[in-house]
Amino acid sequence: MPKLGKAGSLQSRQAIVHSLVHIESWAIDLSWDIIARFGKQESMPREFFTDFVKVAQDEGRHFTLLGKRLEELGSSYGALPAHDGLWESSIATSEDLLARLAIEHCVHEARGIDVLPTTISRFRNGGDKETADLLEKVIYPEEITHCAAGVKWFKYLCLRSKNPAIGDSLASQGSSDRQSGITVEENEEIIKKFHAIVRTHFRGPLKPPFNEEARKAAGFGPQWYEPLAVKDINPRIKCGW
Repeated sequence: MPKLGKAGSLQSRQAIVHSLVHIESWAIDLSWDIIARFGKQESMPREFFTDFVKVAQDEGRHFTLLGKRLEELGSSYGALPAHDGLWESSIATSEDLLARLAIEHCVHEARGIDVLPTTISRFRNGGDKETADLLEKVIYPEEITHCAAGVKWFKYLCLRSKNPAIGDSLASQGSSDRQSGITVEENEEIIKKFHAIVRTHFRGPLKPPFNEEARKAAGFGPQWYEPLAVKDINPRIKCGW
């Protein structure tokens, strides 16, 4: 794997954009996969399909725009090696929709919105206004909505598991706790479930700093992710004091 660098050189800019194109290629597949793999199987409401079709369309557009920009920078997709972390985690969560939503959308995509502002600044400081504008005006705001879709449907599944009769009404009310009538106790249970799933399916702690503003816009606050930034040395042993 080549080092991405800080966008100060053409080679670094090519490597970063190539990495982003590769991420978008997996994101397209995973958006359709979550629909085909889990939609009917989990009896998800129509809005679930609508949300992730929209995500897939966005990711496809991102792939096309970033691929074109990569060619303008003198390279092309496939010219450099790339990691398959997203696909590996999708395999690990292939039988559990809650885990898929938590890891792909609330961990990996959330990490993307954490680092994109810095990436944008690096391109702008390196004199690449075109790439910076593409990331800032198109990719970044839409990735926040993709993270929001994961948060929304994670909450939905947790609440539906306790009261199946309220499922469809919750789905139509969006991701806001107030809008969907989530109580403090229910919210705490949802967050505990999220922590348990991430600790099971994601290796190591989450990496700060966190983009709190973007994460809040996506529907989840620091209580979701800050406890996961602390390495749990031995989760099977309870503290004795």
